[in-house]
Amino acid sequence: MPRDYYEILGVDRDSDEKELKRAYRKAALKFHPDRNQGDPEAEAKFKEAGEAYEVLRDGQKRAIYDKYGHDGLRSRGFETGFGDIGDIFSAFGDVFGFGDIFGGGRGRGGRRAHRRPGEHLEYRLKLDFMDAVHGVTEKIDVPRAVHCRACDGHGLKPGRTPGICSTCGGMGQVEQAQGFLRLRTVCPSCRGQGKKINPEDRCDTCGGAGKVRQSEEITVKIPAGCYSGLQIRHPGKGEAGDPGAPAGDLYVTLDVRPHEYFKRDGANTYVSVPVPYPVMVLGGEITVPTVHGEETLEVARGTASGTVIVQRGKGIAHIRGGMLGDNHVRLVVDVPQNPSDEVEDAVRGLAGLLEVGVQEKGFWKELFGKLTS
Repeated sequence: MPRDYYEILGVDRDSDEKELKRAYRKAALKFHPDRNQGDPEAEAKFKEAGEAYEVLRDGQKRAIYDKYGHDGLRSRGFETGFGDIGDIFSAFGDVFGFGDIFGGGRGRGGRRAHRRPGEHLEYRLKLDFMDAVHGVTEKIDVPRAVHCRACDGHGLKPGRTPGICSTCGGMGQVEQAQGFLRLRTVCPSCRGQGKKINPEDRCDTCGGAGKVRQSEEITVKIPAGCYSGLQIRHPGKGEAGDPGAPAGDLYVTLDVRPHEYFKRDGANTYVSVPVPYPVMVLGGEITVPTVHGEETLEVARGTASGTVIVQRGKGIAHIRGGMLGDNHVRLVVDVPQNPSDEVEDAVRGLAGLLEVGVQEKGFWKELFGKLTS
């Protein structure tokens, strides 16, 4: 069973970004592979700390983890962990200043380009209640950065070449000294590329950025039984990364509108149905709504107002498959708001049999209280 991420870093659950950084840096220095060569346990703990920080520093992932744990991250398509040590250095080296701690450790070359993956995008999609119940396919237009076709993402005019970065001398990294440690970090000027584009060489289409913004139509398949807050992941549909680096992902977050009659709790639905008083007293059949259509319901003789009848399997599909939820029908006496003279006379006669005190004003209110008590 995976260890708790907060326990791995030794921080409280309400720790802020600075505390997380400090704790991760401490763990990374302690278990760094160059300090613990040939120690597989230290390497495993180094990767474990990287995985914990990778989740907790991301507000979205952290919120899901806090509420649902490791299973919640997996069920929403988040990939945690790193394939090898190099992935960790690439991800966090520029943040903490140990991308090449102890001098380029484990054979990572100083001239290795730091290609940044694209940023993730979030799109909030409003959905009708019944579409969430039954599932639907929606098309959305998502503005996103893509590689410039004119320069193939490199930001250069045809036939031009980039110059050497004057800050790092083309190395892509700069070195800093902190006590006995020599720390190499990604060059802030060229972002690890070791190259810079001169103004006269910049692509006319993208201005040297290598990317342009455009809107893309994306088809979103929404499963039956979905709910507000559910995220649907579309890999590679986020912002474009540096040339040679992967694009980010698109996360479509669902926002389900409330229904006029139905309430929902998980896969179960709840609805109140007005029933004529004679049916509540004598019994009979009524028609009630479910999310799948109308159903016939048998009302027993002498049913009290407020009685809840559960219709098994008439609720919403569980999003992961399996049995349907239940429909909870609350029966409420249907009191006429403007009764005819004939109805009023009949009810006055009934009131006499029930020994209900009748007044000219407020009669219906008193009778309703008697019937629903």
